[in-house]
Amino acid sequence: MGQRGGARSKNSIYKAVYPTVGTLTDVVAAIDQAVRDGVDALTLSVGPNEAPEDTPTLLSVFDMAMLSARRAGVFVAQAAGNQGPSPSTVLSYGPWTMGVAAASIDRTYPASLLLGSGQTIAGVGLTGPTLGNGMIRYKLVSAKDAIFPFGVFPRTPPYTEECQYPQALNPALVLDSVVICTFSTGFFNRTSSLTAILNTARSLGFAGFILVANPAYGDFTAEPIPFSLPGIMIPRVTDAQILSRYYEQETARGQGGAPTRFGAMAAISEGRVASFGGRAPTVSRFSSRGPDYISVDKTPMDVLKPDILAPGHQVWAAWSPVSASEPILAGQSFALLSGTSMATPHVVGAAALIKQVNPSWTPSMIASALLTTATKHDSYGDPIMAEGSDTGSLSPATPFDIGSGLLNPTSALNPGLVFPSDYEDYISFLCSLPKIDPSMVKAATGEPCTHPLAYPSDLNLPSVTISALTGVRTVRRRVMNVSGRQLTFMISVRPPNGTAISVNPPWFTIAPQGVQDLDMEITVTQASSELSEFRHGEVVLIGPADPSSQSTFMVPITLLIRVQTGG
Repeated sequence: MGQRGGARSKNSIYKAVYPTVGTLTDVVAAIDQAVRDGVDALTLSVGPNEAPEDTPTLLSVFDMAMLSARRAGVFVAQAAGNQGPSPSTVLSYGPWTMGVAAASIDRTYPASLLLGSGQTIAGVGLTGPTLGNGMIRYKLVSAKDAIFPFGVFPRTPPYTEECQYPQALNPALVLDSVVICTFSTGFFNRTSSLTAILNTARSLGFAGFILVANPAYGDFTAEPIPFSLPGIMIPRVTDAQILSRYYEQETARGQGGAPTRFGAMAAISEGRVASFGGRAPTVSRFSSRGPDYISVDKTPMDVLKPDILAPGHQVWAAWSPVSASEPILAGQSFALLSGTSMATPHVVGAAALIKQVNPSWTPSMIASALLTTATKHDSYGDPIMAEGSDTGSLSPATPFDIGSGLLNPTSALNPGLVFPSDYEDYISFLCSLPKIDPSMVKAATGEPCTHPLAYPSDLNLPSVTISALTGVRTVRRRVMNVSGRQLTFMISVRPPNGTAISVNPPWFTIAPQGVQDLDMEITVTQASSELSEFRHGEVVLIGPADPSSQSTFMVPITLLIRVQTGG
């Protein structure tokens, strides 16, 4: 959970959450201990399940602990949450932490079902092939057709089609067969499991198993899981229907519909070989989305969340062989996992590298370097896409999906300019929030509200978020030159729809370690009768070529603005 920078790095792990219990007290104690131990960067792949009901999100005990760590000079990254793709589901709130969203990568583990007809159906299964490495076809039997006729058990889907109970199947029919199990009520309600299928398959001697989609429930999400015997998941209804048609064509039935001959044959191919290529990244469906909010009623807050995107889908991660919460992974030292918890350590690792190269940089300078050098394009050079609620659905990602963009550690080592903020700036930010009064800030932080910002959007971040803009507002940003040489920047503006933006000065020259103030005057040009959706734009500082990479210094400021009547 901690990372110490310097010529030699050292990881410190703090155990705060257990399979049976995870308390806020333990997590806060771990954060405090890490700070006392002098870590430089802190990764928090834990967080709340929901917003606090009795206090503003930013003033929770958890967020105050992270603010204290930031005050001590510790860079803090936090998982944004796994409640996407609905809006306002982020569980990382404060501008002093980097909320990390999760994306896919270009590595997949393709597996195939090989039918006796010569057809091949793609599926998911991190497993070895059936005996014969796909060259030998095995009898294909549906669990529905293999029900033990004299068994005493409920005729419910877990017994009749989901392969959860070996006593429900006729051993003579399923022995050395590839058995079709169906995603039905039990899987939909999460009371059935792949572990139970494996137990059934081992008990009855399956040659392999298939878990197929059910048209009644639509496509399901399948993650590659290491099976102890050949198995494959076919999560798409259209593919499951191809299998069903072949199976029925080759299965002879009597007058009552019971099978009299099983003629369908199948084999499962090798599924443990990685394949690389295709479009990446895409924002994972589960990754929580912005906008950030200040209270449980989801009132938007003038802070961009999530902050950044990193690989978090199907990441190989160390795993306890005890596997108390995932029996299917028992005995494994590594697991292929997905979640914003998997994405967060990537960001902290990059922060540790930056700290090693630039030991004098503060956490806000490191955060700024990561944010201003993030990319908004995928491996094809197109804008990053985000998964939606429907399986396979994609739409162009917005800042509420990816923050400033995809982590780019190499470019972050030399960002040219940074946007520094100190602990006192965060206190001033808190004191400027409309739903927080000075007494609440004093009670939570011990600090008085002596210098509140004119607006929360004045906090010196490499983004500008305004949740309710009327008329004209001037927002100031301050940049520092960390390149080691004099730089000249021109300013380009892509204003959000319905606004006009002028920046003063329109260009500037800045010396090494020098600072420059930028005043952005934002004017509503097309007001709305009520609050509209956020509109996105960008102010880009365009500098000279970076000698280390021969690329131009590009320092973007992300803009998110909602306009309303009053302009």
